[in-house]
Amino acid sequence: MAAPMAENTGHEQWSSRIGFLMAAVGSSVGLGNLWRFSAEAGQNGGGAFVLIYLLCVAFIGVPVLMSEYVIGRGSSKASAVQSVTDLAEQSGGSRAWSLLAWIGMIAAFMVVCFYSSVAGWVLAYIPKFLFGAFNGQEPKEIAAQFGALIGNPMAVIPYFTAFVILTTWLVSRGVNRGIEWASTFLMPIFFMLLAALAIYSLVSGFGTQVEIDGKMVNAGGYALTWLFQPDFSKVTPGVVTSALGQAFFSIGIGSAIMITYGSYLKHGVNIPKSAAIVALTDTGVALIAGMAIFPIVFAHGLSATAGAGLFFQTLPVALVSAPGGQYIGTAFFLLAIFAAVTSSISLLEVSAAWVIDKTGVTRPVAAWGLGLLMWGVGLRTVYSQKFFGFLDSTTGTLMLPVSGLMVVLFVGWRLNKSVLARELEGTSAGMIALLMFLVRFVAPIAVALILISGVAQKYFHVSLFG
Repeated sequence: MAAPMAENTGHEQWSSRIGFLMAAVGSSVGLGNLWRFSAEAGQNGGGAFVLIYLLCVAFIGVPVLMSEYVIGRGSSKASAVQSVTDLAEQSGGSRAWSLLAWIGMIAAFMVVCFYSSVAGWVLAYIPKFLFGAFNGQEPKEIAAQFGALIGNPMAVIPYFTAFVILTTWLVSRGVNRGIEWASTFLMPIFFMLLAALAIYSLVSGFGTQVEIDGKMVNAGGYALTWLFQPDFSKVTPGVVTSALGQAFFSIGIGSAIMITYGSYLKHGVNIPKSAAIVALTDTGVALIAGMAIFPIVFAHGLSATAGAGLFFQTLPVALVSAPGGQYIGTAFFLLAIFAAVTSSISLLEVSAAWVIDKTGVTRPVAAWGLGLLMWGVGLRTVYSQKFFGFLDSTTGTLMLPVSGLMVVLFVGWRLNKSVLARELEGTSAGMIALLMFLVRFVAPIAVALILISGVAQKYFHVSLFG
């Protein structure tokens, strides 16, 4: 017999299923879909990487995301830490399971600190394009502007500060008037801009013949073939782990965001369907972003293997050379900042929910206090790329995989079955059986693979899956 339905009382809830989906998609869709996906796909052979990435999203990302929603809605608490503690006690388990939420929450705060620096760079590129800072320059000069920007903290601080203030203000306004409103307003604009840029890129690419590997090819057609036709000769264990890592981090699991967002979710909303919609929309955005980026890159004879530099160095060279590139570049980086905002508010909300629940202070007090702390820590990342790298690698290599691993172990092996039955109500028995198999057996192995590979590479300088 299922346990009585836990009603999320005493804290805000999403006003509608659409509002929740927009917020959840906005959280998942961020610079990782534009910056990180293009870098990973470029460095890992295109189509083979994309295919494995899609499989990882379907069979690992969706079950883990579903698990986080179950934890969030299964409790009557708003914060991730208290949600896990509450459910662990209901399930006869140790309160130590709350460690998964603590790790996720701290990781989310660390991420938003250095993420705000990246957003500052993105903001700085908008006036650069708009006012023609790249016009008439050689590719090396355009690429060098990025190094000059990050090497001059005083030039970044105004943009970084503006982004922190915007993020904090939106979180201070609450779940409905801040987070849900921003996501519902910004995401449709984001989707329209991204679709328009992809169409522009493909049309211009199809109209351009370039020489690649000694052959004259159509840039648009080549980009689509490169992106969607797998070359299985390029599949290596390293490509598999990279695709798995991209799927895991792009969706935003392991950071306690989706536990927190799940706590604002009303009963009656089907969790597995919602998890699938969010994960697949996030994936679709990454693929469309690839169609917006790579035809332009190939049309101008540039390398797709530039890694992280593709977004801030290679792409501006291509954009400024295109017809109307000054304004296309402005629109592209405006698109990126929309994605950054909806992700950053979700990252900060995890800590804000905990502070509100734990101390009883008002939301504005919690948000602005955390915003000030975020500004202070983030300022350090503006001045120090070494500290930036420390936060990035520590969260990505250790904290998010550990939290994600604990999530699937908790839901798969410890959570009271009556809670699962209640939260998955309305889902067919066959689908529940499949999802729970993935949660119990497939996802733990996959996430452990990410963790072991990352630790070996970072701390022992050993590539287990070269």
